[in-house]
Amino acid sequence: MKAKLITRTGFEALKAELDRLWRIERPEVTKKVTWAASLGDRSENADYQYNKRLLRQIDRRVRYLERCLNELRVVDYAPEQEGRVFFGAWVEIENDEGETKRFRIVGHDEIFDRKDYISIDSPMARALLKKEVDDEALVQTPMGVARWYITKIEYEK
Repeated sequence: MKAKLITRTGFEALKAELDRLWRIERPEVTKKVTWAASLGDRSENADYQYNKRLLRQIDRRVRYLERCLNELRVVDYAPEQEGRVFFGAWVEIENDEGETKRFRIVGHDEIFDRKDYISIDSPMARALLKKEVDDEALVQTPMGVARWYITKIEYEK
């Protein structure tokens, strides 16, 4: 099985989420479930049912994060990457119409809730890998081939 890549920042964020869920949110919800269960009839107890469902969601996410963190391979910045697009790079690109975009190439587990991150597996990232500033990248899109030029490459050190 191919190792799933993640940046150091992304790995630390997932670890922090797991820690928060396990040490703060789960104990709070467990107390609410226990309290609601003590009231008697659980079949019509909205507090009990809601918090029990919330507890299942937390447990599901905790299991996913624990499994995920064990499978991930953290990729840190290396000086050899400088000047070329590799995993973890912030890339600024421009097309012939003058439209610009700036994003970071990261692992699949990092892109959620971030408009400025793209997955290493995306067609755009694949087209940009190993390129340098002023290089042209041709990206296959549903509307045909799009041409982009790399204007800037940066790394978090």
